[in-house]
Amino acid sequence: MTMNLVHRWLCGSAHWEKTSATRIVPWALEGVDLGDATLEVGPGYGANVRTLRGRTTELSGVEIDPALAARLRTRHADRLRVIEGDGAAMPLPDHEFSAVVTFTMLHHVPTPTQQDAVFAEAFRVLRPGGVFAGSDGMDSLSFRLVHLGDTYNPIPHTALPARLTAAGFTDIHVETGTGSFRFSARHP
Repeated sequence: MTMNLVHRWLCGSAHWEKTSATRIVPWALEGVDLGDATLEVGPGYGANVRTLRGRTTELSGVEIDPALAARLRTRHADRLRVIEGDGAAMPLPDHEFSAVVTFTMLHHVPTPTQQDAVFAEAFRVLRPGGVFAGSDGMDSLSFRLVHLGDTYNPIPHTALPARLTAAGFTDIHVETGTGSFRFSARHP
């Protein structure tokens, strides 16, 4: 999942961590109970770790980039169990988590088929009754400009309910905000 230099700098910044903690995660998870064991797919630089730890007992993260996984282990060893792996083929057992979350990373998954594999894997690792929730950006000129030279494959929010249904989810909700959308779905 390629990211340009400016994008990497932004995602690793204190500003992004504050934005995520005060705006992105609270909005995306409004009314969502994560339960006792949460998995973040694609934690990247770890902007959401502190905020998520305040909402769940155990927090794990699956990170595909080996350098970012190492950075997460160094910076968040006491808060996050880091699993190096691909969100589309998670090296995890079935039904381990009460919640799976993802924030502003689905557009970095290279193809719709791989995005659907992420949805299927989220379903597989969730316990019955568990929640899959998160947010992502909506396609726009400004969003595209930030992603010049990146892997960039935005998900049309209008297509998300059908894709999550195909993965097995029920009780699907998608809502748009300024430049982004949030979603939640349940493992029946």
